[in-house]
Amino acid sequence: MSEHDPRRTDRVRYGTIDHEYGLKLATTEPGDDGPVWMINLMKYREVAEYGDGSAGISGRQADDRYMPVESLDAVGAKIVFLADVEDVLLGDGVMWDRVAVVKYPTRRSFIEMQSRPDFRRQHVHKDAGMQQTIVIGGVPLSIPTSTDAPAAVHWSEVPHPPTDDDGPVVVVHVLQFGDVDDSANTPSEMQVYQSAAAQVALRHGLRVSGWFSAEGTIVGDGRPWHQIRFHTFPSRRAFLDVVQDPDRLAHQKEFREAAISDTYTMILRASIDDLASSVDQP
Repeated sequence: MSEHDPRRTDRVRYGTIDHEYGLKLATTEPGDDGPVWMINLMKYREVAEYGDGSAGISGRQADDRYMPVESLDAVGAKIVFLADVEDVLLGDGVMWDRVAVVKYPTRRSFIEMQSRPDFRRQHVHKDAGMQQTIVIGGVPLSIPTSTDAPAAVHWSEVPHPPTDDDGPVVVVHVLQFGDVDDSANTPSEMQVYQSAAAQVALRHGLRVSGWFSAEGTIVGDGRPWHQIRFHTFPSRRAFLDVVQDPDRLAHQKEFREAAISDTYTMILRASIDDLASSVDQP
């Protein structure tokens, strides 16, 4: 594989770059281009590792210094979601620290930002603080509706409304399906499961913030992903009641587990949450 072959992958300290997807981002024709949501899973070093040997700050603090707001503004991008990870319920054992979503106006604008001098100056902090990251490019999926699904319930009327001690949580599902080529398609087993789960979750105040089809993973560990789903619940306790519901559990074993070959499921506490409105905007 030649040095300039777009199919090559290069290692950086916190992951592997997929140059084939990078080429797609850079060369999408303007008429076919449009917004892309970059979904970031982040795990920090306990202590930031700068090349000059300096220390004294955590990986999280280094990432805070990295936050490239000026560069994002310059290309018309915006952070639409930022959350701390409270729990990782399903996955391969990686305990992620934060999840962020940045909406870029076009795929090309993501590549343009990488070459900006101000971004490159900031990137030293990301390199120092990040132990591992997965960055998935997503585009919104239509959320299926069912005529027999219960109507949305106001959070004041659910069994476990938000309180000062247990406020709203966002549950994110990063999904890899078995035997699926197109990430916009959902296996039939998963469709059966999500229909049954919605019957339970809506009664407990579920709000769908956004579903995304994964068109590529620009930085990761080589695994392909198919969909990322963000669900908001009025409280952690409300979500856990859904998890423990017997009917949902029965459908999980029969249908969800048959459809999914790999996943992360995490409970998040958001500090920025404009995800739903960012999907609704043109």
